[in-house]
Amino acid sequence: MKFFTKEIKIALVAICGLVILFFGMNYLKGLNLFSSDNKYYILFNNISGLASSSPIYADGYKVGVVKNIKYDYSKSGEIMVETEIDKELRIPKGSSAEIVSDMLGNVKINLLMANNPRERVMPGEIIQGGINAGALGKLTDMVPVVMNILPKLDSIVTSLNVLMADPAIAQSLHNVNTITGNLTVTTARLNSLLAGLNRSVPGMISRADSTLDNANLLAKKLNNIDVEGTLAKVDATLANVQEFTSQLNSNEGTLGLLMRDPSLYNNLNSTMRSADSLLIDLKAHPKRYVHFSLFGRKDN
Repeated sequence: MKFFTKEIKIALVAICGLVILFFGMNYLKGLNLFSSDNKYYILFNNISGLASSSPIYADGYKVGVVKNIKYDYSKSGEIMVETEIDKELRIPKGSSAEIVSDMLGNVKINLLMANNPRERVMPGEIIQGGINAGALGKLTDMVPVVMNILPKLDSIVTSLNVLMADPAIAQSLHNVNTITGNLTVTTARLNSLLAGLNRSVPGMISRADSTLDNANLLAKKLNNIDVEGTLAKVDATLANVQEFTSQLNSNEGTLGLLMRDPSLYNNLNSTMRSADSLLIDLKAHPKRYVHFSLFGRKDN
């Protein structure tokens, strides 16, 4: 009779499967049944959804897991959390722990390391814990504020509805649309004007450069002019003019006498009258003054 019958083989396979399943489930939970990690206990008043196999972090690095949770029924409000933490981690005396929940509902423990290089928390000792509400806690704190704001928002929305129902708003929007169209046209004209200016500017700059060159040439010529000599000549000319004017105004000299002696005017006036009488008589009796005769006779 064989010992390993078909039934025994099936039983052994089932037992091995159960063992593998047990260790696999614990491995997936982060529990190591053969672990040599140190055990520490953390005391909380509220674990906020913390469960076995929840991770434990120190400075953002995973250092252990929650092994077990015990509620002390004799002391209401005290929950003892048994943890397994890497034996290489040295926890300074005075350190604490906090439970943190994220927006997705994941819960973890953060170890807040104290600055105490001389003393340490020994394995099996208790660490004080608390709760860090995180983003959810901030949202919870904001709920009362939001509830107080909601009536005001409702009033504001009502006022906006009344305001938007006013026909003047629609007219104003229509005017804004018209103004926008006018601005578009004005902008197009300005762009056209600027384009024309851009085309004209090079020529204007060229002409301005030419004008500046001519001005520089004129300035150079002016610099070369003997200003002092020219002014001296002008002064001499003015002096001569002044002397000539003085002579005209003086009773001495020929020009002065001619300009100021009244007898010259009278004589000229008498001469003009005589010449006028002569011309009148000449027109009246031309033969008296001009006579040609073949016989040399002259009529009186």
